[in-house]
Amino acid sequence: MDFHNKKVLIRVDFNVPLDDNFNITDDTRMRAAIPTIKKVLSEGGAVVLMSHLGRPQKKRKEDGSIDVERFTLKHLVTHLSELLGGVPVHFCPETVGEKAEKMVAELPYGEVLLLENTRFNSGESKGDEALAEAMSKLGDIYLNDAFGTAHRAHSSTAVVAKFFPKEKKGFGMLMDAEIKNANKVVQTPERPLTAITGGAKVSDKILLLEKLIDFVDHLIIGGGMAYTFFKAQGGKVGNSLVEEDKLDLALSLLQKAKDKGVQIHLPEDSLIADAFSNDANTRYCSNMEIPDGWMGLDIGKKAIKDFREVILSSKTILWNGPMGVFEMPAFAEGTKAIALTVAEATKNGAFSLIGGGDSVAAINQLGLADEVSYVSTGGGAMLKFLEGEELPGIAAIKE
Repeated sequence: MDFHNKKVLIRVDFNVPLDDNFNITDDTRMRAAIPTIKKVLSEGGAVVLMSHLGRPQKKRKEDGSIDVERFTLKHLVTHLSELLGGVPVHFCPETVGEKAEKMVAELPYGEVLLLENTRFNSGESKGDEALAEAMSKLGDIYLNDAFGTAHRAHSSTAVVAKFFPKEKKGFGMLMDAEIKNANKVVQTPERPLTAITGGAKVSDKILLLEKLIDFVDHLIIGGGMAYTFFKAQGGKVGNSLVEEDKLDLALSLLQKAKDKGVQIHLPEDSLIADAFSNDANTRYCSNMEIPDGWMGLDIGKKAIKDFREVILSSKTILWNGPMGVFEMPAFAEGTKAIALTVAEATKNGAFSLIGGGDSVAAINQLGLADEVSYVSTGGGAMLKFLEGEELPGIAAIKE
């Protein structure tokens, strides 16, 4: 695309965590968008940025008004300018409208305008066409570089693309990287391919598990969801998290894997606790014999050893979901061990994709982001992509 003397409207994902003083505590998503912004600026364009931050419509003040101070993107302006090496970043206190159009018209080439939180507009999450059309007036070209929201058919992520001709809309560099790296797992993996899944509930990952069984060689299941599989097989799991209505589903997934020659690896043992607390009494125990009053909160030593062998023998690795309650230090060891092993396998030549959410948090906490092949910025979006769903934000650009 030719960006020279063009106003380029870019949907980014600047949904970053802020502390009580509105300081950014993790700027990963902002940094991920910088290459696209810099490319447009370096080629003589001006950049107009749209993003959401949090859920302001659902977190209204007691009087029913939007909490502007908590959710305004104004808090990001200074840091964004620093990330861009001092490029001027202007802020518009509205997302669309006369003031926004005037500021875009007056925006010098080589500079950036950040629009106010798209979700301050109630029509955003409803995919309102009039709002999307108003957004489209703020750029000559539209780029979607917000993979983290590509699974939502919102005005700024999908509907706005309707108002640009095919040659005036496209993906940013982050979106391109996300899709290419996900396809290395889904379409062209080197084998053996191992998927590591974790998290609390089978119900959150049903579609993912079913899809993974179609194309992986090994499927490692850890986290709270593992106990539903043990109970389904007649195990005693004490007070561990179990979805009673998913026992039959767990058995059918095990059978499906067996029929397809996929090896499912469940953790042989757990670190169990007598309370859901970092200070609880703990011990190691077989996952078929957890006593009443005790619950599994992390994978055990034998499971770590078993999983390590599988991961190190793999050529392609997908990781989505923690192995235990890793936000409590007492139960973080399993997740930490998996993260270190994935990094080691990568060093040995495997391709590793960290597929969003808590797995990314674990990798970042351990400082291993540069030691794996790719860390996705989109938890829900990556999940939907891996499940085989066409994402609205991607489909809209292709139309």
